[in-house]
Amino acid sequence: MRRRDFLASAAVGMMLGTAPGYAVGLTRRKPRRLGLIGSGWYGKSALLRFLQVEPCEVLAIADVDRKMLAEAAEIVSQRQTTGKKPTTYEDFRKMLGDNEFDIVLVSTPDHWHALAAITAMQAGADVYCEKPISRDVVEGAAMLAAARKYGRVVQINLQRRSTPHLIDARDRIIRAGQLGKVGLVEIYCYYHMRVSGNPPDENPPEHLNWDLWSGPAPLRPYSPLIHPRRWRSFKEYGNGILGDMCVHMFDMVRWMLDLGWPRRIESSGGIYIDKESKANVPDTQLATFDFGDLTVVWQHRTWGSSPDPDFPWGATLYGDKGTLKASVMRYDFIPQRGEVAHQDVVYELDEYPEDKTEKDLERHVAPAMRRHIRNFLDCVDSRKRPVSDIEQGFISSASCILANVALDLGRSLTWNAEQLQVLGDDEANRRLARPYREPWQHPIPNTV
Repeated sequence: MRRRDFLASAAVGMMLGTAPGYAVGLTRRKPRRLGLIGSGWYGKSALLRFLQVEPCEVLAIADVDRKMLAEAAEIVSQRQTTGKKPTTYEDFRKMLGDNEFDIVLVSTPDHWHALAAITAMQAGADVYCEKPISRDVVEGAAMLAAARKYGRVVQINLQRRSTPHLIDARDRIIRAGQLGKVGLVEIYCYYHMRVSGNPPDENPPEHLNWDLWSGPAPLRPYSPLIHPRRWRSFKEYGNGILGDMCVHMFDMVRWMLDLGWPRRIESSGGIYIDKESKANVPDTQLATFDFGDLTVVWQHRTWGSSPDPDFPWGATLYGDKGTLKASVMRYDFIPQRGEVAHQDVVYELDEYPEDKTEKDLERHVAPAMRRHIRNFLDCVDSRKRPVSDIEQGFISSASCILANVALDLGRSLTWNAEQLQVLGDDEANRRLARPYREPWQHPIPNTV
């Protein structure tokens, strides 16, 4: 919903008492109370999209990096309508204990998602969480269990489900039957995004609580290659490029084709080119997700060039009536017979001029995030499940995590979705939950 459309519906709602954010009659509810856990690049990006969609009030922000925290609080004070500067906290648990939030955004590195999100749900908040939802499979299952137990609305920021041109591709090409029966999907990323270099470790900067940043992950020496923003290249904290980039395209394909869990998962790859880097995630990886009568194949390389310069990160869906190529920037449909179809990403720079100057904003993603957030807020009001509900985020995230397990073990995994277990593989099942560093306790579904 665009800003002018939201304001128009709000005006009607004040007369009818039916618009989101309004009680029956003419009294407007207080602005939604927001908290942010993790004030880095994408945390700020998501939070500022909330403020564009609706005049929420950001009460507090938590981050273990005081420099990053202060910067985020200042930016928010300039953007929210009250002009107030949010209260800042080093420890998110203190933030959740001191405040009552309607919504909490979880934008930490992957290894903190589960504990932060579950604690926020237990504190009474609905949650907007970054992807992948967790660092291991059991964490994700615990997050899903907590959402259902406490009746929380949880939206995962897998915003391809809210990308206008991809919604058009799904509705106009796939659902209309133009693609026909799909038997193979290729998903891929060829960005050079794995960190390079091997500088010596050093003492963490004074403004960073490195012990708390590490949390349940191993306490390895601090390196500027890890924080800020480059932790995704280290398996202690994230799920590699598979968990970072594949999860988007894999989730998009599942949404477009209405797929559930894969039956069988396998993966191969490793560090083939950049062996000198301190990074420990694969620079080359293949993963195969077998859905029975459909196979989805992932490939990433952080070296070389893309086979198709127009689609360096995307998906190619092969149907018996044509081929659909889709990415964050565009889609192209090439039918066996008939006219090709094309649509580009939608920008809203005139409607939201702050998009033009916001530091590090992915401008092409902003419209999808606003639509995603609007869906979430509507579901917070209706208590319905959003388009990227925690269960869908769990399936997509866990599938990618299982591919990494398959790579580490060097064998394919047969997945039982009902039991959340790998069939006939005790070692794989032991790896569904990673060890936690004391004193942190790993969440499990039946105890959250």
